[in-house]
Amino acid sequence: MNEVTVLLNGYKRGQNLTSQIEAINNQTVKPKEIMLWYNYPGDKSLFNYDVVYRTAAAINNRNYGVWARFAFALNARTKYICVFDDDTIPGNKWLENCLNTIQTHRGLLGTIGLICHRDNYFNHMRIGWANPNEKVERVDLVGHSWFFEREFLTAMWSELPPIESSFLCGEDMHFSYTLQKYKGLNTYVPPHPKDDTSMWGSLQGWQLGVDQHAISHMHLNQHNQTFRIEVDTYFKRLLSNGWKLVTD
Repeated sequence: MNEVTVLLNGYKRGQNLTSQIEAINNQTVKPKEIMLWYNYPGDKSLFNYDVVYRTAAAINNRNYGVWARFAFALNARTKYICVFDDDTIPGNKWLENCLNTIQTHRGLLGTIGLICHRDNYFNHMRIGWANPNEKVERVDLVGHSWFFEREFLTAMWSELPPIESSFLCGEDMHFSYTLQKYKGLNTYVPPHPKDDTSMWGSLQGWQLGVDQHAISHMHLNQHNQTFRIEVDTYFKRLLSNGWKLVTD
């Protein structure tokens, strides 16, 4: 049942690519194709082009941010697509877990979900690999991995990202918001059982997602304050446009 295209992406962390591809090839459900969107290889000594050539790759000489990979996903030719952040190594039953979940909870799936409050984006609870859930949980948005029907991209691109955006954030909120608005569908985190990490969408999140290139850890970066303002501003923009949260 190879109905899935896996889309990997990266920015200056080519050292993770080999492990990601190995994890994808070890899935109980084998993907039909692996695609790679790479914003900028950075240090070429960390970038194994032998590994790159195992994928349908687009390598860029500039950073197009977090949105572009979902445009590249339009090139997939399967019913389902799974997009991974470059710090996300899934357990070998993750694609199987997502395929089973989407049959009962049709919507956008991910390995880490946020349940937010309207006061600000950063007042949220996390569910998934960082806080394991035994059953499917509805959330407001997901990250680190996105599993969805290719057809859902028609909702995402029904509203384009704002021109004034830095394109470094907002794609996760935007996808959940547009899917709710145009398709009437919600966002979920599939089960992440404590005693079965093979079903998890991320096995090394605490180890790999903390370097200076991780957007979610911008306290390590001089642009931290700008990033936090942009995230919260876009969050409130979507709320004003009608995005309904789980807590509403």
